Amino acid sequence: MSEDPKPRRQARGERRIAQLLQAAAAVFCANGYTASSTNAIAREAKVSPGTLYQYFPNKEAIAIELGGRLIHQMRERHGQVFTPRNMTLPLPELIDAVLDPMIEFNCLNPAFLALMHGSDVPGRIAEEHDELHTSLLTQVRELIGARAVPALPDEDLDRISDMTFAVFKGGLALIIAAPEGPVRDAAVAELKKVLFRYLEPVFEGEGSITTAPTPR
Repeated sequence: MSEDPKPRRQARGERRIAQLLQAAAAVFCANGYTASSTNAIAREAKVSPGTLYQYFPNKEAIAIELGGRLIHQMRERHGQVFTPRNMTLPLPELIDAVLDPMIEFNCLNPAFLALMHGSDVPGRIAEEHDELHTSLLTQVRELIGARAVPALPDEDLDRISDMTFAVFKGGLALIIAAPEGPVRDAAVAELKKVLFRYLEPVFEGEGSITTAPTPR
C-alpha cells in the first residue's frame, strides 16, 4: 500500500508558511508595515511572488497571520509571568520574574512592535493588540493593588499602574533598539532600577508609601 502523500504536502506547506512569516517579520522590522510589500517579502524569503500568493492573497493576510501568532505567544508568556508564586516574591525578584520573559520575547520578536506602528495595520491585529494591552495593564493594576500598603484609593492605583506600565513600555523600546550585549544589558538593568525605586515605597515591606497627592 502506498503512503498517503497528504501529510507530506501539509508539512511542506507549513514549512513554507513559516518561511514566509519569518521573511515578513524581517521586512516589517526593516521597513515598517506600511512601507513593506509582498514583493519585498518574497525576495526576503527567496521565493517568487507567485509562490507567496499560493499561501497569502496580500500583505494584510500575512500581517494578520503573523500578528495573530505573535499575540497568541505573548498571551502565553503573560500566563507564565503573572503566576500566584511570582506575585508573592520580594520586589527585586518580582521585577526580574515579570520583566525578563517579557523583554526576551520582544527582543526575539521585534516584529511584534513593528506591526503596531504602521498607519494601515489591519484592524483585527490592532484590536487584538489593544485587548492584550488592556489585559496586561489590568494584571499590573491587580498586582500593585494586592501588594500596596496601605491600600490605595482607586484614583491613586490607576495613576501608579498607568505610570508603571508607561515606564516599562518606554524602557522596552530603548532595550529593543540597543545592540545585543553589554549595551542592552545595561539598559535592562536601568529599567529595573527605575521600576524598583518607583514601586519600592508602595509595596508591603519595601518601605513607606510616598504617593504624590492628587492635584486639586
